[in-house]
Amino acid sequence: MNTTAVRDFILLGFTNNPQLEIFLFLLLFGIYLLTLMGNILIVVITLVNRQLCTPMYFFLRHVAFVDIGYTTVLIPKTLANMATGRKSITLTGCFMQCFLHFVLGTTELLLWAVMSIDRYVAICNPFHYSTIMSDWLCSLLVFGSWFGGLLLIMGPAIVLFQMPFCGPNTINHFFCDNGPLIKLICIDTTLLEFVDFLIAMFSLLGTLTINVVSYVKIISTIMRIPSKTGRQKAFSTCASHITVVSITYSSCIFMYIKPKSTSELSYSKAVAVFNTLVAPLLVPFIYCLRNKQVQDAWYAVFRKNL
Repeated sequence: MNTTAVRDFILLGFTNNPQLEIFLFLLLFGIYLLTLMGNILIVVITLVNRQLCTPMYFFLRHVAFVDIGYTTVLIPKTLANMATGRKSITLTGCFMQCFLHFVLGTTELLLWAVMSIDRYVAICNPFHYSTIMSDWLCSLLVFGSWFGGLLLIMGPAIVLFQMPFCGPNTINHFFCDNGPLIKLICIDTTLLEFVDFLIAMFSLLGTLTINVVSYVKIISTIMRIPSKTGRQKAFSTCASHITVVSITYSSCIFMYIKPKSTSELSYSKAVAVFNTLVAPLLVPFIYCLRNKQVQDAWYAVFRKNL
């Protein structure tokens, strides 16, 4: 039986300094709007432009969907709390925020792994690419990513939400993160923490391994191309993906490697801001600035409308 006594939580946010909080509010609000606009534009351009109706951009469109949801789950509530001075969140709202945060985050890791496999097939098996990466397989891979993210998080989330919260209700964070929530549970959480650790390692290191193996094979294949122009063209098709994956995984790894000289909570907040806002913002910018095919698609849309 659930003996939960707590009905809401207090999110301490970033600071108690009013002037600094105004600056942070404006900064977060601006980055959030740019993130929304950038990822919505990716969704739109990959839907309306026939040149981008390929598996790579089909997967990228779903990454953009995930990033829109990922930031929207956390940032509007954070901005509302900063604007109103009310730092509370209901128990149900906290649980839903935590659940969706990890489901969407895990789904994105799986999608990056799928995109690396797509690049591997495109570079290493170009003559069979259209046959292998069929519409059916692409849809199955995307469905598997969404379902996998839900399946990995569902079990621990149900257990967490059934735990009794009968003590303090203050969370030293700007959203309902898993770690601070577990610290407020009234009973022993050793097993739950161990399961969460295993799932985190599986989703992070498992998908990272797929990315690394795929790109080792890709780079090996590219280096065997005799023409320098051919090597540059082949590498340019996956340079954007390598850049985004490097940024995403480095920030996730830093969540586990905290320097001893740094406060754990303040460091986690800084990395969480990077994960929830900066990384999703970089996806549309990197793909638009580094990818000539996307740039040409934008120019075609603008010319058509003008």
